[in-house]
Amino acid sequence: MSKEYLSPKSDLIFKMIFGDEKNVDILTAFLKSVLNISIDEYQELKIVDPHLKLYTPNDKLGVLDIKIITKNGISIDIEIQIVNVPQMRERIVFYTSKMITEQISKGESYANIKKVISIVITDYTLIKENSDYHNTYRLYDKTTGSEFTDVLEINTLELSKLPQNEDKSELWNWLTFLKSKKEEEFEMIAQKSPELNKEVCVLAQLSQDEKTKLLAEEQEKAQKDYNACIKGAYDSGIEKGIEKGIITTLIKLVGKYGISVKSAMEDVGLDEKYKEEIINELQNRGIKYIE
Repeated sequence: MSKEYLSPKSDLIFKMIFGDEKNVDILTAFLKSVLNISIDEYQELKIVDPHLKLYTPNDKLGVLDIKIITKNGISIDIEIQIVNVPQMRERIVFYTSKMITEQISKGESYANIKKVISIVITDYTLIKENSDYHNTYRLYDKTTGSEFTDVLEINTLELSKLPQNEDKSELWNWLTFLKSKKEEEFEMIAQKSPELNKEVCVLAQLSQDEKTKLLAEEQEKAQKDYNACIKGAYDSGIEKGIEKGIITTLIKLVGKYGISVKSAMEDVGLDEKYKEEIINELQNRGIKYIE
């Protein structure tokens, strides 16, 4: 009888594998396959997001953050995005920039700024300008190609572009693991390296745990409902006016899923100027909310 595996693309499962300090060797090997930074940085990786182990179906849906600080202070943010949401490129720039601004307090020197790196994994095509599944963006002059600074870097990894045939890269192995569904696919990947073998073993253990399976199933159902709500916002926007349709959906998301107004606004791509109107409507309806 073949084994059944939970999807490693699931927010919950991805978080349990890559966001657990017990699996720092897995995280390290994955980062090495993506980034071109000094090997010295990997001697100490600190996972700094305090909410990584809140494994509930109502964890923020869609975008998963795993924040890491390297030995010499490089900040790395890993996100996985299953559904194509509005203004994704702008969101990536915003999140990456925020990792820079949060380093400096009033009166501190700009010399204290350390490099920030975003790794964004999507299950759809984000970069339509080329067929590469891994793109790395920095600040360059478009004419001379000279680099302005290396303090900011964005890496996009698109599962939809991953070639079926192996390209001999470690990154192909890691992304193939995320795309795998069948036992034979995971067994093939497990043979590629000790870290990938451990990752498959961790996934197998999680897949046999009844509590984890239940949470994953509940989260998947919630995710589908959540995505349907967002799609409905734009469908209703055709009839009612796009802002009105999106605001109606946002109020439903805040009330049903308990997420913050800010997170809901980001997920539906609504402008900040509507925040006061939304909060007033939530208050009028007696809906508890987090700003």
